[in-house]
Amino acid sequence: MSLISPINIGPNRIDVPVILAPMTGVTDMPFRMLVKRFGAGLTVTEMIASEAMIRETRQSLQKAAWHASEDPISMQLAGCEPGRMADAAKLNEQKGAAIIDINMGCPVKKVVNGHAGSSLMRDLPLATQLIRATVRAVELPVTLKMRMGWDHQSLNAPELARIAEGEGVQLITVHGRTRNQLYTGSADWAYVANVKQAVRLPVIVNGDICSIDDARTALAQSGADGVMIGRGAYGKPWLIGQVMAALTGRDVPADPGLAAQHALVREHYDLMLALYGPLNGVNLARKHLGWYTKGLHDSAQFRHAVNQISDAATVTDMIDRFYAAQEQLPALQAAA
Repeated sequence: MSLISPINIGPNRIDVPVILAPMTGVTDMPFRMLVKRFGAGLTVTEMIASEAMIRETRQSLQKAAWHASEDPISMQLAGCEPGRMADAAKLNEQKGAAIIDINMGCPVKKVVNGHAGSSLMRDLPLATQLIRATVRAVELPVTLKMRMGWDHQSLNAPELARIAEGEGVQLITVHGRTRNQLYTGSADWAYVANVKQAVRLPVIVNGDICSIDDARTALAQSGADGVMIGRGAYGKPWLIGQVMAALTGRDVPADPGLAAQHALVREHYDLMLALYGPLNGVNLARKHLGWYTKGLHDSAQFRHAVNQISDAATVTDMIDRFYAAQEQLPALQAAA
C-alpha cells in the first residue's frame, strides 16, 4: 500500500514526492546526478545568493549548473531585496529552471546577518514583499522553504505559509526546527501538521529524516504530502530511491555492494574534478570521501591520509587501493 501520492508543482507532476534537500557545499550537480539516477522525486540546487546569481559569479554558475537527467530542476534562491530576487528568478527562468524555491530557512550566521534565510521569519512584511516580487517576476511555479520560526517564542510558520499561499506560492517545505536550534536537538515533525492545516498547498516535511522508518514516522506525525531528505543522504545517494520504494509499497533495493560503491565513488570524484577543476575538486570531494567510507575497515586511516593530499591522480589511486582492500577482506578473513 502506498503511503504517498503524486503532487503537482505548477505544470510539474512529482509522482513520488521524496525530495533531495538543498545543502550548501553538498548538493551540487555531481551529487544530484547520482541521487537522481537511484531515484528522487525532485532535486533542488544548493542555495544561491540572488546578488551573486545576477553578477554570474563563478561560484553561483557552478551552483546553478544542472544536468538534463534532473529535469524538472528546482533552483533555490536566497536574498533580502525583492527587486534583486525577482531579477535572479528571471535569470534562472531563462536558464531553464522549472521551479524557483525561496530560502527562508537557512540558519547560518552569515546568511542571517545579511537579513536573508531564516531571518526573514522575523520580518513578515519584508518576507511578503520578497515572495510577491519573485512570484510576479516569472511564469514558473515558486515554492518556499522555511523553519518553524525564529525561536520557540515565535513559531510563525503557519502564518508565513498562509501569506505565501495568498501570494501564489505553490508548495511549502518546513524544517521542523527553529532558527535558533540550528541543527541541534531533534526535528519536530508533529509541528509541521500546523502548517499543513493552515494551507491547501502541498506541504513537505524536512529535518532528521535519515531512514525509511524516519520517513514513515515524519509523514504520519506531520500529515505532510511528502518528505525532504538532507543529511541522511550523506554518502548514500541511493537512500532517497530506497525511501521512495518503501513509501509506494515496492520492494526496497539493497545498498550497492562494495564494487558498485567503488565505481560510484570514482564517478562522483571524476564529476567533481570536471566541474571544479583539479585543485578545488580535490578539496571539495574530501567530505564526500569521508561519508562514503565511514564504517568501512580502516576508513579513519584512509580519511586522515586522503585529507593531506592535493594531487588528484594520487587521490584516485588511494581510492582504488582502499576499495580493493575492502573487497579482499572476506577472502582474507576466510583464510585466517
